Amino acid sequence: MAFNSTDSYIVSEQLASAVNAAVTLQKPLLIKGEPGTGKTRLAQELADSLNTELLQWSIKSTTKAQQGLYEYDAVSRLRDSQLGSDKVHDISNYIKPGKLWQAFTAEKRPVLLIDEIDKADIEFPNDLLHELDQMAFHVYETGEHIEARQRPIVIITSNNEKALPDAFLRRCFFHFIQFPDAETLAQIAQVHYPNLHQQLLEQALELFFDLRHTPGLKKKPSTSELLDWIRLLVAEDISAEQLQQSRQRNSAIPLTGALLKHEQDIELVERLRRVN
Repeated sequence: MAFNSTDSYIVSEQLASAVNAAVTLQKPLLIKGEPGTGKTRLAQELADSLNTELLQWSIKSTTKAQQGLYEYDAVSRLRDSQLGSDKVHDISNYIKPGKLWQAFTAEKRPVLLIDEIDKADIEFPNDLLHELDQMAFHVYETGEHIEARQRPIVIITSNNEKALPDAFLRRCFFHFIQFPDAETLAQIAQVHYPNLHQQLLEQALELFFDLRHTPGLKKKPSTSELLDWIRLLVAEDISAEQLQQSRQRNSAIPLTGALLKHEQDIELVERLRRVN
């Protein structure tokens, strides 16, 4: 397998190499980077390139590792027993397979995305170590042993909000997505907006990087926010000349709400522009 950029998704050589290395080593690929740098999209594009299923497990602060294996619905079983249902005699009726179970039993090797793992409790990654190592687990309620038919391709994303345990990190191939440079961002924008005027794109990127390089921002604008902003610029028929004038005169940036998401950042940029 060799994963590369596609007509709809641009990846760096380093990221493509990381994907291919993780697949070769049969290890989970741990991807870190700023929000909006395409970590989740990577898993979808990889699944599409392999013509296989994407199983996405979106992690929340309340998510437990057990939920990735299966969940036992004891409440429903109790209710059915009170109603005299024959279902209660087969406990498997109350076992709901999780995303790892689905990945292990898929007919074709799937891509399993464990998205934003750093949102969960600190013990969550360690609780998955055995299952990710052995590609198997035991269902205690039924006595079943679930073993992977083939090892799924596992993509794990993190926004770097929490440190992950060393024991977990040792079992992963790691890649940090650096924020794209201007040339790569231009390629990404042209993929999404193939008819975009070159001058408008150049001026938009200059203003965008001016914002990102502003010291003291609480949240720097990301790739996804740049794409939203460009879409609005086109929809509102804002020209390259208008953007150039905004930059030269240090005046208000058009539709800045697509780029800056905190009032402190908007006030900071406006204050700096007045000073300059």
